[in-house]
Amino acid sequence: MKKYLLIALLSLSLPTQAITIDEVYKYYSPDGEAAFDAERGKQLWNQKHTAEDGKIRQCRTCHGDDLTKSGEHVKTKKVIDPLAQSANAERFTKLKKIKKWFKRNCKWTVGRECTNQEKGDLIKYLIQF
Repeated sequence: MKKYLLIALLSLSLPTQAITIDEVYKYYSPDGEAAFDAERGKQLWNQKHTAEDGKIRQCRTCHGDDLTKSGEHVKTKKVIDPLAQSANAERFTKLKKIKKWFKRNCKWTVGRECTNQEKGDLIKYLIQF
C-alpha cells in the first residue's frame, strides 16, 4: 500500500507533458467548428477595457509591445517572461498553464473569462512572434 501511495505522490510532482499548438486548438474547439483567426486575436490584444477601478487595461499593459522581451505586471510589478515562443520555448506548451493564465488574465484585463473562440484567436495571433 505504501508503495502505491509513494508512486502516486511522485507522479503528482512530475511536470505536465508538453502539447502542440494543434492540440491546444483542438482543446478549445474539440469539434473543429471554430476557425481561429489571428486578426481577431490582434484586435482583442489591442482592445482597451475599463476596469472596475476606472483604469484602462489591455493585454499589452503588462506584456508590453515587444513580445520577445519580458513584461511587468502593472500592479504587482512581477516580471512576466516573454510571451513569444521565439524567446520563450515553453510558451503555449502546457495546457494547465494556458488555462490558468487565460482565466486569470482575461478576468483582470477584459473583466470576464474569455470565450474559447477568443482564446484560440489570441493564440493564433501570439504564435506569430
